[in-house]
Amino acid sequence: MGYRTPRGMAIGLGAAGSGVHHWWVTRVESVALIPLGLLFVFPFASALGEGHAAVLAVYRNWFNAVVAVLFIAVTFHHLMLGVQVVVEDYVHHKGWRTGLLIANQMFCAFFGLAGVFAVLKIALSG
Repeated sequence: MGYRTPRGMAIGLGAAGSGVHHWWVTRVESVALIPLGLLFVFPFASALGEGHAAVLAVYRNWFNAVVAVLFIAVTFHHLMLGVQVVVEDYVHHKGWRTGLLIANQMFCAFFGLAGVFAVLKIALSG
């Protein structure tokens, strides 16, 4: 016979509280992606079809390079959080869930860093 309350027995049994942070981060990223997306697309569209030299000229501008880096970083982080929610909600086998979550993080980190590296390479070259 114990004298613990139901709340006392439930403390430490779940991830209470982390979901709110996850929810807020995705909402803030969603709102941030609206202006970042517009600021990324217009310079990119102006260089589209103009050739290699036009792309280099657009992304050697420091403002366009910073916007592109922010857009890529926020987009891949947002993608990682979104896929994480889908995997946690719909994959019920613990082994598959763990593997998919690790693969999701690796995929988003690799391609996000590759995109940031590509933009920085253009921006910092001669």
